[in-house]
Amino acid sequence: MKNVAPLAKLNFDTRVGVISLCANASGISHLNFIPQAADDWKTRELTFDATTELQSLTTAKSHLNQAKRELLEYLAGERQQFSVALAPQGTDFQKQVWQALSQLRYGETCSYADIATQIARPKAVRAVGTANGANPIAIIVPCHRVIGKNGKLTGYAYGIALKQKLLQMEGISLFK
Repeated sequence: MKNVAPLAKLNFDTRVGVISLCANASGISHLNFIPQAADDWKTRELTFDATTELQSLTTAKSHLNQAKRELLEYLAGERQQFSVALAPQGTDFQKQVWQALSQLRYGETCSYADIATQIARPKAVRAVGTANGANPIAIIVPCHRVIGKNGKLTGYAYGIALKQKLLQMEGISLFK
């Protein structure tokens, strides 16, 4: 089970006392019985700033809506650059690679060696390839723009056909 902070709370009366439930997106996270005259309920009660948590949830939904809109615009040929906030989870090295990928402009390609040089790790070509393959935000972090040093298509987590289609949308014609 994942340890995620609660986002919602509900108190209600039952025949055995007042129950306080807390939940996050994964399910119920806490259940407590609350105040009765001689009960030290505060030692068991979970507290959190509901306003902050609701704001976090609202912000997360806003990011999702923005990403959806921007992806649809990109796929329709109406957008060349993404502006949605990103928060990928990975190692510092992976984040360096993903940041370098994010600097690639629409219709521009590079090789793993180019990225390795850009992040000042010219001998880390294979590690760059691994980080590229671990990219958790495909298309927005444009790992599809990485091709072989010889100018040919290389692997893509979602298949070469999709990679080729994305590149063709951006005006790049490469064949297997």
